[in-house]
Amino acid sequence: MKAIGFKQSLPISEKDSFIAFETEIPSPTGYDLLVKIEAISVNPVDYKIRQNAAKDTVLDTPKIIGWDAVGIVEAVGDTTSKFRVGDQVYYAGDITRSGSNAEYQLIDERIVGYKPKNLSIAEAAAMPLTSLTAYEALFDRIRIDAEKDKGKSALILAGAGGVGSIAIQLAKKLADLTVIATASREDSIKWCTDLGADFVVNHHNLKAELEKIGYSQVDYILDFVDLEGYWEMATDIIKPQGHIVSITGSSKPLNLNLLKNKSVTFSWELMYTRSMFTTEDIERQHDILNHVAHLLDEGILKSTLNTTLYGFTVENLKYAHEMQESGKSIGKTVILY
Repeated sequence: MKAIGFKQSLPISEKDSFIAFETEIPSPTGYDLLVKIEAISVNPVDYKIRQNAAKDTVLDTPKIIGWDAVGIVEAVGDTTSKFRVGDQVYYAGDITRSGSNAEYQLIDERIVGYKPKNLSIAEAAAMPLTSLTAYEALFDRIRIDAEKDKGKSALILAGAGGVGSIAIQLAKKLADLTVIATASREDSIKWCTDLGADFVVNHHNLKAELEKIGYSQVDYILDFVDLEGYWEMATDIIKPQGHIVSITGSSKPLNLNLLKNKSVTFSWELMYTRSMFTTEDIERQHDILNHVAHLLDEGILKSTLNTTLYGFTVENLKYAHEMQESGKSIGKTVILY
């Protein structure tokens, strides 16, 4: 099968930052499905792994990354029970295993969902990783209760990004929160508004912007861009007994004492936790993906696809990474095979 990977962590502009090569089609055992991939999408985690996985070494065999895919089940392992050969599926994968930048991939069925029927392949490929991340942040980490928390305020940092784009919709459509998204360019502001954000504020002057719309403090903060850069601001504008959740990490220790007097809760969200540690509730990702598929099929949520590239090529993968690295991409970029 054809795959695209890298042996060194090179700048994306370098000729060998990605290389195409041939490798054997793997065989599924246990809970694994063998999926023939039809489309993939690219997320910030892709370029971050590419930049760091082989920084000071040259790998013997190319590393295959990629964590969003739509495809057809070609074969199943001996303990699978959820899917059959011929089923069309979508998933976000497992960071500890070979990725989706290939023609075939093995994937644990417990983190796989049925592709939304009413979406195109490209529209569906845009959704798994960001949907799981946003859904877990809202309902597994903050544990928002749609009845009890209705109308509370949620500040979504980087509203026009991949995760922010679906988080706006989930927070509005499922939880009925007052959604405040950050964006600064005309196109990204319109994108957030079209997805259902009640307010869009400029992150360059965040505190003043929030005060201008009457929200000097908010109940929830969802950081999808730069926790370290926003930390002191976030601890200032979060309400007493509020909740901050972040997916971005920090290069230095955070001062959690800033949360003490307000009794604020802080959570990390990593979509890969369940698959990395084979947690007891690993199957929840299967359930979330099927729930999101239903919401997409019913038109309650809409795909965040913004750019489609045609052909599984080194050139398209490099271009998709360049878009992510720019920090200015809106929604999701998908590569159709």
